[in-house]
Amino acid sequence: MSVPALILDSACRAALDAGFAAAFGGAPDAYFSAPGRTEIGGNHTDHQRGRVLAAAVNLDTVAAVRLNGTSTIRVLSKGYPLCEVNTAQLTPQPGEVNSTPALIRGVAARFAALGCEVKGFDAYCESTVLPGSGLSSSAAYEVLIGTIINHLFFDTRATQPEVAQIGQYAENVFFGKPSGLMDQMASAVGGLVTIDFFDRENPVIKSVNFDFASCGHALCIIDSRASHADLTDEYAAIPNELKNICAHFGKEVLSQIDEADFYAAMPVLREKCGDRAVMRAVHFYQENARVPQQVAALEKGDFDGFLSLIKQSGYSSWMYLQNVIPAGYKAHQEMAVALALCEHYLNGKGAYRVHGGGFAGTVQAFVPMEMLDSFVAGIDAVLGEGACHVLSIRPQGGVKAEV
Repeated sequence: MSVPALILDSACRAALDAGFAAAFGGAPDAYFSAPGRTEIGGNHTDHQRGRVLAAAVNLDTVAAVRLNGTSTIRVLSKGYPLCEVNTAQLTPQPGEVNSTPALIRGVAARFAALGCEVKGFDAYCESTVLPGSGLSSSAAYEVLIGTIINHLFFDTRATQPEVAQIGQYAENVFFGKPSGLMDQMASAVGGLVTIDFFDRENPVIKSVNFDFASCGHALCIIDSRASHADLTDEYAAIPNELKNICAHFGKEVLSQIDEADFYAAMPVLREKCGDRAVMRAVHFYQENARVPQQVAALEKGDFDGFLSLIKQSGYSSWMYLQNVIPAGYKAHQEMAVALALCEHYLNGKGAYRVHGGGFAGTVQAFVPMEMLDSFVAGIDAVLGEGACHVLSIRPQGGVKAEV
């Protein structure tokens, strides 16, 4: 299935040109774009090398770029300080953990390790993938930087899946976040895709042929407006607890352990790892099996069956994975409120679920078109204007844009 070129609209180009001129002087030589992503199936399965269903969306991070003839990469993102990374220093820097320069340095380092001679360039970036939106602004940024380096210095020899793996490497090793690969892969590849991560080095990627525009439902992402601050331990606890389950079997990830063996060992695992870890593993096995069922439903045109599976995913995430309310939170339960609003305004129609990492992020909803206006109004009335985003799926992944 051929993918159309991404044409940069004139307003976007004008904004990028103005920002670039103000930051670096003169005009850029090229433009690049990488989309945000939405996870449709496979909540917290990627870090266990399981299956996901994901899609690139029509919100992106774009950059105007020009070689600068030095050994320094300079990236200015609108609203943020200038980032400078010396390509002669491509090892993790202790002071850069959890910072944007760490992502740039990590991506450049991985390309260099693959034999790419990375040189200096200037980039001015703007983004409609808002940080904390649950659409993975960090993955879009990593894929954007990887796409730029791949085009400028590597003759596009890295495939889109390889650019995704490079982004994950930067996030894991340089940024310090133990993320899976789903976010980067969906952003890099584009369209609606299902991915099986069982073979770490060679994930199986398959495009899913389904037109969401024809299903009579809008794809909505609802920002719970919760803060991610101080929740790093909550996110890290999920893979860490599952790692303890795996250690009992001498394995690295749950996808290497037969489900029957897990259930047979449950009495011991409850004692050894605790009930929450066990329940999170139950979620993985159920969610991992749901993904191919979702794909099959879409490919058969069974959208009602697909919606039923979306609801099941949401129930499992709340009951078993437990990534809705951070431990001990009472006054602030924003994700739970967002889910309750979806249930109320959908009134048995469509479907909704926890989206992405959970705890303080977003909710995904499939809303019948005839209910969309009232749904958006109801959500925004409680969570604030603009909390409900209506999106579409973008066919292009990380690309050099045309003008």
